[in-house]
Order: sequence, then C-alpha cells, then structure tokens
Amino acid sequence: MTGKVMVFAPAPVLTVTIERAAETPDLHVHPGGQGVWQARMAATLGSDVTLCVSVGGEAGDLVGTLMAGLEVTVRTVPRSASSGWYVHDRREGARAEVAQWPGAPLQRHDLDELYTIALAEGLRSDVTILSGPADPSVVDPDVYRRLATDLTGNGIRVVADLSGDHLVAVLRGGASFVKVSHEELLQDGRADADTEDAFVAAGRTLLDDGAGAALVSRAGDPALAFFDGTVQRVHVPSLQIKDHRGAGDSMSAGVAAVLARGGDLSEAIRTGAAAGALNVTRHGLGTGRADAVHELLARVRLESLG
Repeated sequence: MTGKVMVFAPAPVLTVTIERAAETPDLHVHPGGQGVWQARMAATLGSDVTLCVSVGGEAGDLVGTLMAGLEVTVRTVPRSASSGWYVHDRREGARAEVAQWPGAPLQRHDLDELYTIALAEGLRSDVTILSGPADPSVVDPDVYRRLATDLTGNGIRVVADLSGDHLVAVLRGGASFVKVSHEELLQDGRADADTEDAFVAAGRTLLDDGAGAALVSRAGDPALAFFDGTVQRVHVPSLQIKDHRGAGDSMSAGVAAVLARGGDLSEAIRTGAAAGALNVTRHGLGTGRADAVHELLARVRLESLG
C-alpha cells in the first residue's frame, strides 16, 4: 500500500539560485515553495502524490513547465496575477537573498476554482497536506479552515505545516496533525520562553485547540511529539548541516507518507524526523533518497516525557 497524498499548495514560487561550480557561476531554476518541497519528499517515500496549485504570469508559466518534471500529478488553476519568485546567491556557501516577490493575493474566482479541485482531490486521498504560501497575505486563512473542516468531516486525515492565522484556521478545522517550529511558536506568542517546558506547554495547547497530534521542531534540539496522550522527545542521528531550509517540510511529508499507507503515529513521526535529518545534509529542498531515509529511521529514537 503506497497511499494517496494530496498537497494543497495554492501559490508555488519560481526559485532561482546561483551556485559556484569550480571557478564559474552555476544557475539553478526550480519550482518551489513549501508545498512543492513536501510533494517531492512524499513522492520520494513512495506516496502517490497529487499537487494542487495556482500559477500566473511569466513566473507562473515557468513554474508550471518545471513542475511537469516532478514525479507527481499536478492539477493547475491559472490565476489572474503573477506567481511569486525569489533569487538567492549561494556562491559563498550561505544563502544571500538578491530579490524576492511572494506573489499577489489570490482573487476570489481563482480561489473558488482551486478550492473545488483541491476538495475533490483531497476526498480521493488518504491524507491531505495543507501547505502555506510564501507570504500570509497571498491566501486568506479561512480557505484553510474550510478545507480542513470539509476534509476531516469526510474522514480524510489532514496534516498541516502552518503558523500564525493559518495555523489557527486549521486548528479550528480539526486538523489531524500539525507541525510547527519552535520559532513559529515564539513568534505567534504560543510559547512564552525559549525553553523545553514552554514548548511542551505550547504543544499541549495545540491539542486543546483542535489538533489530533502535533510535532514541534526545534532546530538542533530534539523535536517534541504529542500523540496518543504522550509527549516524546525525538532524537535523530547527528549529521553535518549543508542547508537547514526544507527540513521541516520534509518532516511533514514523511509523516503524511506513512499515515497515508496506514502506518501509526510513532512510525510516522520517526520517519518524518529521519526525512528532515537527511534534508539538512543536501542543497536541494525536500530532496533525498528513500533508502537513506529508511537507514536513518532505524536510528531515530523516541524518549517519553510522560
């Protein structure tokens, strides 16, 4: 059983990254954004993935062309305004932002069509991932509340990787599983200190507010998992970091991939942690190999906090 995963990615972006190959510049152009990276990792882990997106303008035309190279099914809605984009310079090792544009807010007609397609594909899936736009202004949070409510109300598990008002929206919609970073908990005022105790309290509040289970990522510290009435530290192998971006997206995708094929929450969380750990060793976001994730999975350990 591979499991069907629908990824709701309303506003993917065009990513342009300048690297250094030997003594010459090297240009990389890809479709990007949280949902694209999650879809890529879920497919890598064997899921049958459908990606629901809206694109427009010259950047959107190129994003649409590039998404055809992904090993996923893409359902695309043309939008009236331009898609977002960014240009990063990584020739010196670290990412330096040259310029970026998150894209204009999606208009009502665009959202209506995208919602209809996403709802239909979500109802055909075993698990749906709700991913956020590059900027909160691009998509109204209520779209996420409605989609989470409609899917969970019809027996579809919803995994969400969101923050701010969009997180509040999916909690109101009864999301089955939410992944939040500790930085987002601090920014949203859900955690009152940068301590494990504060993040444990914040995680429990996520459950009180409507989540079925939750995972709080903490950069170099063990993530905290909240499921089946327990709180667990998630210990992963120590690996050299190449690029930390995309690790959280890989975690969410790993969780969704396991739940979609009928695995339990313990296996899903450990697989997500393994996928996230592998991602930091690579330049590509939401990338990796399934066999490497499975090797790391055997080394992920859960420690109960009671």
